[in-house]
Amino acid sequence: MSKKRISILAIFACLCFAGKAGAQSMHFSQYYNAPLLLNPANAGLMPEYDFRLGANYRNQWATLPVPYKTMSAFGDLKIGGNREGEHPNWIGLGGALFTDKAGDGDLSLFQVQGSLAYHLHLSSTTLLSFGGAAAYVQRSVNYDNLSFDAQWDGFTFNSHLPNGEKAGVIKTNFTSVAAGFNLSIFPNDGLYIKIGGGFTNINKPNESFFGKTNEVGLRPTGNVDVIFRAGPDVILTPSVYYTTQNSASELIAGSLSRINLGSSSDARASQLILGLFDRWNDAFIGVLGYQFGGLQVTGSYDFTVSTLSPYNGSYGALEFSLIYGGNYYKNQGAKKMYACPRF
Repeated sequence: MSKKRISILAIFACLCFAGKAGAQSMHFSQYYNAPLLLNPANAGLMPEYDFRLGANYRNQWATLPVPYKTMSAFGDLKIGGNREGEHPNWIGLGGALFTDKAGDGDLSLFQVQGSLAYHLHLSSTTLLSFGGAAAYVQRSVNYDNLSFDAQWDGFTFNSHLPNGEKAGVIKTNFTSVAAGFNLSIFPNDGLYIKIGGGFTNINKPNESFFGKTNEVGLRPTGNVDVIFRAGPDVILTPSVYYTTQNSASELIAGSLSRINLGSSSDARASQLILGLFDRWNDAFIGVLGYQFGGLQVTGSYDFTVSTLSPYNGSYGALEFSLIYGGNYYKNQGAKKMYACPRF
């Protein structure tokens, strides 16, 4: 059996065993730390900051023949708006880069995305955000890294023999359009609720290495996030996230806990982050992080519990995120646009 067929069968087995998270599309277990991938309406939606910069890294299925490595870098900012002025609404701008690579043939994705959002106060305790995004996507595969039946010389696969297939790196590209909304409710400084939804690939782009028709399926997403003060030194952030594309779906639910490590005067400058999430029928996700000032570092690990676990030893995915948030001015009293629980 050729290396190509082995890779294809391994990919197929992984996708079948992965249950509800079956189809491997670009995603992060820390979806809450990848705001622009989650929903374009998240651009500029930050309770405490005027801008933020972030990066994500995910290494999935490292013990299998078809590991995935996914990375991203993003940034977004607010334009205008203040609570005490005559114009409490504001615009959010964001940009992001995404890369993904898998398998012996280096099946790769490179995506550049721009996001635009508008945040509208419906009342003193309600905010409606809506936004859109456009992305340029390039996929590639390296045929030189694959072996084919025609290259079997009776003893081994000889890469110097003609393979009867394409040669080198083959590329294809397309443009994807997305849109989304968020409804934020903040009745007081101790409670914040956000309900969001969106659609990716609204234009149903065509993705093919062979000039055929292969539409990328519409991908709806939905999420609910709650932030509330559970005590003088603890803030809980339970959330649930769901997405589906074609015949695959993903459902994640769980909570983060932010624990104050400092005195009441400097609590925001030092927080321990602990969390546990469940990806339905696939994995438990443990989370550990630390925040100092505007800098947050978070790590997570997926412990596989699906029928794939005997094949990967329950080793799922290792993931890291780094986020920095800042303000344009030192005195932010007039720039606070909506309430959110804080120490």
